[in-house]
Amino acid sequence: MTEATIKRRARGGGGAARRAERTAVQIETAKYIERNVPNYEVLSAAALDVIEANAETVLAEIGVNFVNNPAALELWRKAGAEIDGERVRIPRGLARKLCETAPSKFTQHARNPEKNVEIGGNTLVCAPVYGPPFVRDAEGGRRYATMDDFNKFVKLGYMSKWLHHSGGTVCEPTDVPVNKRHLDMLLAHMTLSDKPFMGSVTEPSRAQDSVEMCEILFGKDFVQENTVMTSLININSPLTFDDVMMGALEVYAKNNQACIISPFIVGGAMAPVSVAGTLTQVLAEVTAGIAYSQLVRPGAPVVFGAFVTSIDMNSGAPTFGTPEASLTLYGAGQLARRLGLPFRSGGSLCASKLPDAQAAYETAHTHNAALLGGVNFMLHACGWLEGGLVASFEKFVMDADQLGILHKIAKGIDIDENAQAMDAITEVGPGGHYLGCAHTQANFKEAFWRSDVSDYKPFETWEEEGAQDTQALASRRVAYLLNNYQQPTLDPQIAAQLATYVAEKKASMPDSFM
Repeated sequence: MTEATIKRRARGGGGAARRAERTAVQIETAKYIERNVPNYEVLSAAALDVIEANAETVLAEIGVNFVNNPAALELWRKAGAEIDGERVRIPRGLARKLCETAPSKFTQHARNPEKNVEIGGNTLVCAPVYGPPFVRDAEGGRRYATMDDFNKFVKLGYMSKWLHHSGGTVCEPTDVPVNKRHLDMLLAHMTLSDKPFMGSVTEPSRAQDSVEMCEILFGKDFVQENTVMTSLININSPLTFDDVMMGALEVYAKNNQACIISPFIVGGAMAPVSVAGTLTQVLAEVTAGIAYSQLVRPGAPVVFGAFVTSIDMNSGAPTFGTPEASLTLYGAGQLARRLGLPFRSGGSLCASKLPDAQAAYETAHTHNAALLGGVNFMLHACGWLEGGLVASFEKFVMDADQLGILHKIAKGIDIDENAQAMDAITEVGPGGHYLGCAHTQANFKEAFWRSDVSDYKPFETWEEEGAQDTQALASRRVAYLLNNYQQPTLDPQIAAQLATYVAEKKASMPDSFM
């Protein structure tokens, strides 16, 4: 055996070991993002002053409606607001004053403490798509979502390294009665994952169920003293707070659980067509909602939410990944920071029907805007398709993979001695290469971000392996993650108590699909 043969075999063995290391199943969750890059700000201080003054005018002179909620009207009356039927006019400065008791950041605890997240300040927490009634995959196409689909998404979220949060209604399981599905969804988040999750908001009693299930999982005293859930409280734009969402907010605020108070706005239909006009309405709605949460319980954790897109004036359909949406996001982030509040926006938003080039372009625009715009909680970070009507399995893993890029960008540029690489430049000198130098050998494993979905192979290899496009590669990744899913351990006594709670709640009421 020649020396060259021995060297080739040694290299081959090392390559096999490295391949085995790369392909071994690893259940790893990256820590939430901490930005070391500046926020991108598009509004001057003077422009922010104008928008804030206009929002105060909206609250004081136009007002907001609190529908079917006499208790809320009474709280506002006692706080000094003018009540006219269901219309609440809030004196200038009152809403902002009430917002001052809301924390600037908070910890959401996971049942695995290593996966707790910090929401606020310079952090970014990524959570999956929320709310679609349909799902799509390459094999079955577009169809109504089921509980089995929901469970698969929770497993994918648990297995996804760059996703910090299990989310909430990742899809609507339409095979389970409306009045009972929240129980199954919460049970899935609590048992199939150990990441943080969201509570139900579709009816106040379901929010209460969420709190009670968390008391089983975490302990009653712990829940009252710590935040273990976030919840999405949407405002019926323009300027309307309905009793269902406010009822859920009241439950969560009373129990020290976080509410993302967020207008759901399609610009041109539910807000003005101009960015400045939309930001005025967003600020008025959010400050009124956050102020109300502080009337319910001063110090209750909240997030300043802004979900804003534009409309296609030809078809009336919402659009995503547009420049106006990004500009609104940037501006809303500045307004949230002026209030000293955590900020929610962004996501894998797109209008495309398939996980194709349009979906990728629109998603990338929103992902990048979320990172640079100072978003602290990015809902819909992966899996969104067709304007939010569809949760896509392939797009879920594609988007979750791309979140790794945001982690890398957020770190900024190191400038320590190792990063300066002067030893490498000295070692290689003119005309050499860096592949074998000591600095490269010491740093190559962590130097460059690498996708777990995208293809980097030479054309010939790619063609020999079936010339697969990104959707096909993502389908393969979905199968790999689900086949290698390993359920996190949970105290059997707690698991049994949760199962009993769900069974008894379901048995206590007839099925309803309305």
